[in-house]
Amino acid sequence: MNGPTNTIDKADEAQLLATIDRWVEREVAPRVKEFDHADRWPAEIVEQMKELGLFGATVSPDYGGLGLPARTYAEIVMRVSSVWMAITGIFNSHLMLALAIEKFGTEPQRRHWLPRLASGEVRGGLALTEPDAGTDLQAIRLTARRQGDHYVLNGTKTWISNGIEGSCFALLVKTNPQATPRYSGMSLFIAPKGPGFRVGRKLEKLGYKSIDSAELIFEDYRLPADHLIGEVEGRGFTQVAGGLELGRINVAARGVGIAEGALRLATSYSQIRKTFGKPICEHQAIQLKLGAMATRARAARLLTLDAADAFDRGDRCDLEAGMAKYFSSEAALENSIESMRIHGAYGYSKEYDIERLYRDAPLTCIGEGTNEMQRIVIARQWIKRHAEL
Repeated sequence: MNGPTNTIDKADEAQLLATIDRWVEREVAPRVKEFDHADRWPAEIVEQMKELGLFGATVSPDYGGLGLPARTYAEIVMRVSSVWMAITGIFNSHLMLALAIEKFGTEPQRRHWLPRLASGEVRGGLALTEPDAGTDLQAIRLTARRQGDHYVLNGTKTWISNGIEGSCFALLVKTNPQATPRYSGMSLFIAPKGPGFRVGRKLEKLGYKSIDSAELIFEDYRLPADHLIGEVEGRGFTQVAGGLELGRINVAARGVGIAEGALRLATSYSQIRKTFGKPICEHQAIQLKLGAMATRARAARLLTLDAADAFDRGDRCDLEAGMAKYFSSEAALENSIESMRIHGAYGYSKEYDIERLYRDAPLTCIGEGTNEMQRIVIARQWIKRHAEL
């Protein structure tokens, strides 16, 4: 169960989403190519996201956030991702840090960190992955050893979103490397940058530009014991798993945005481009593509909203979130490819927006658990829920 959930008045939601639409149209869309092609941190857009409250989107109003339900949050991510998926990672990774503190932290931890995170004064993310530990998180090697009222951390994280520009991370470590089962020796810390914590190299990527992905290196990095989330060792794996449902709903929403954006671009182009004396949208070959693309985008949206609704009810929704993430990310990939093909040679040009969606889409099939793993999660939960059949 997810516990008490956030709600929003329908009129307030409509006003908020209209504000996001205007911001995307007026501020994001005109500059996306500039930032994406240069792989440059979008500082101005980040400041605007702070003003919009996006860094506190799902944080409770008690701590200065907007307190949005998952459904509304997913709608925001869809809208932004339909134009530029990458910038949603700047606030989503940050919100995973905030979620871990709000859901599992002590009250002093919440009071100290959440208002600063919600305002965007402190920005960060979630640091789980290591060079030899991705899907198998129990294989992490970064250790935290207790020394008096501090922990001393040593090890490396990689592929960490906001690793360069962020200043604080939810850091998964081994406090007992010999523990059996392995997950019982894992803990989650609030880790602000400081002595012993440095950024390694920036990782160059096919897509997902302008948001930094980096290696984080810890060498005798000292953390006060009160930075252990919940202040009890051995709960880190459970705490991380508790945030994956919302994380997968977010990635599903990104997939929906890309799928819908690719469909929109293909629809517009196919009505302008003419061959054999008529717009190509009147050719049956293009209509077959558009029909399949529209169906995929619609189905992805409904699956994602279904998962968000389950989360907002407080239901366990790893099945629904897994289905949404799996289907929506594949829809993003398929629609981006089909839209590029509809654009023909122009789709392969950096002058057209579809090439960015094409480069960004594959990440959604990998992030928050590969789609191969999603299908295993879906099958296991399906069997568990239907054990009587």
